[in-house]
Amino acid sequence: MTAAEAARIPRHIAIVMDGNGRWAKARHRPRSFGHNAGRKALREVVEGCLRQKVEALTVFAFSSENWQRPQDEVGALMELFIRALDKEVDELHGHGVRIRFVGDLSAFEGSLRQRMNQAMAHTAGNDKLHLNVAVNYGGRWDIVQATRKAAESVARGEFRADEIDEKLLGHWMSLAELPPLDLFIRTGGELRISNFLLWQAAYAELYFTDTLWPDFDQSCLQQAIEEYARRERRFGRTGDQVAHAKA
Repeated sequence: MTAAEAARIPRHIAIVMDGNGRWAKARHRPRSFGHNAGRKALREVVEGCLRQKVEALTVFAFSSENWQRPQDEVGALMELFIRALDKEVDELHGHGVRIRFVGDLSAFEGSLRQRMNQAMAHTAGNDKLHLNVAVNYGGRWDIVQATRKAAESVARGEFRADEIDEKLLGHWMSLAELPPLDLFIRTGGELRISNFLLWQAAYAELYFTDTLWPDFDQSCLQQAIEEYARRERRFGRTGDQVAHAKA
């Protein structure tokens, strides 16, 4: 792959995996049926990212607001997480995927946290694809936890308050060690980002599709990447400046 070709591939993709419930309802099945189908779609997308040599994939699996859903659905999701960890981790490890769970993990039961930590430890040395699974995560929570760490650092005398700028605060945000977010995808037809990666998405290209998540496959991912490649990313510059920099 040439440098020009590599530049057309997003280094870091984030996905709001929306539409599982509606997909199941259309088939007169329980919502849990849709969530299980969504797990298979995630496997497809991971394979697509590996093939395209995407460096990082961050998916919104369970938001901090999702606790408000019906208790039976939350319980089914927790069981799905456990089954997925038990079944998928070794295969992902074999493909060189590093798994990381992002969010406030303290809200989960000990057995699930233990599986999460085991999965992260087991795959820690991999670097083909960084798969970040956002669970009990919210973009506002992320900014708050980074601000708290900054305040604690100031209290310890490591920095002065007037030294805390965007770059320094960014070091305490989730995913700070990964490439900046390039492409933000939301499936299911909704046109909002729903408190996901608010800080990280500041300059990401947004891509919305009506496709429900269980139907999102590698061809859908390819369409999103092709749309990304057609866009001109200016980061505050003019189009002429961008063209001159590429020349």
